[in-house]
Amino acid sequence: MPTSLVTGGAGFLGSHLCDHLLAKGHRVICVDNLETGSLNNISHIRGGDFRFEMADITNHYEVDEPIDFVYHMASPASPIDYARLPLHTLKVGAYGTHNTLGLAKKNRARFLLASTSEVYGDPLVHPQPETYWGNVNPIGPRGVYDEAKRYAEALSMAYLRQQGVDTAIVRIFNTYGPRMRPHDGRAVPTFLRQAVADKPVTVFGDGSQTRSFCYVEDLVRGLVALQESGVHEPVNIGNPGEMTLLEMAERVVELTGSRSEIVFEALPVDDPQVRQPDIARARDLLGWEPEVELREGLTRTVEHYTSSLGSPSSTS
Repeated sequence: MPTSLVTGGAGFLGSHLCDHLLAKGHRVICVDNLETGSLNNISHIRGGDFRFEMADITNHYEVDEPIDFVYHMASPASPIDYARLPLHTLKVGAYGTHNTLGLAKKNRARFLLASTSEVYGDPLVHPQPETYWGNVNPIGPRGVYDEAKRYAEALSMAYLRQQGVDTAIVRIFNTYGPRMRPHDGRAVPTFLRQAVADKPVTVFGDGSQTRSFCYVEDLVRGLVALQESGVHEPVNIGNPGEMTLLEMAERVVELTGSRSEIVFEALPVDDPQVRQPDIARARDLLGWEPEVELREGLTRTVEHYTSSLGSPSSTS
């Protein structure tokens, strides 16, 4: 039975990854400091093949058993979180990545870094291929997250080249699904929270900026496919179907049957105008592409959210 270590395993993406790995027959060690994750996300997991450890991987961390795969998912990932935790965000990218790479080296484990489409900044190339180097403002309010991930990518490649660690890098594009935190500031959970309450749905700017939304189950399949491959270079995982944020807001209002009106607010500093993955590398090297249509994914997400209204803080 292979053993996988998942940092940030009690978060939105990490908890779905834990579910998927357990279903594949892995033993899973889930590590989280619960700064942005929640025990509610993993409360349904039972059995001897799952272990939760509350720890901050920016500090020294050891595992008392052999591990085969390391998924470094830990990091504040929403603008609200990394504005609140700028230094911790940088530390997770630097010390957290260094520590987990060290664990992978010690155990001769395959290491996967969860990077982000934010490494492209506000891109001048559209859609974004992995060969594009990006257009990032290192001193802007988003810089702590963008540069933490860019540094983590550089560190991963250094461990590959100098230390021989078997590394992979996934650049994750916008992802949605059950267990998103309603107040994390990102588009889908914000629109959903407002629409279900029949409150005004807030769209930044004129809503013409685009995003590409991938359902979480598709995203997790991509992570595991990359981890189980021999690929070392960065790979985009996301849905190439592009839409404006205004279109997404309208879709959420429609699916929830909400009486909400859509209102417009000032555009945040350095908010990217376009975001769309080029997934040719994922198709060619991994045989991966998204399968869940947007309407189906949003319907599942709405059903989960409305069923959790009795304890909205449990959605993470």
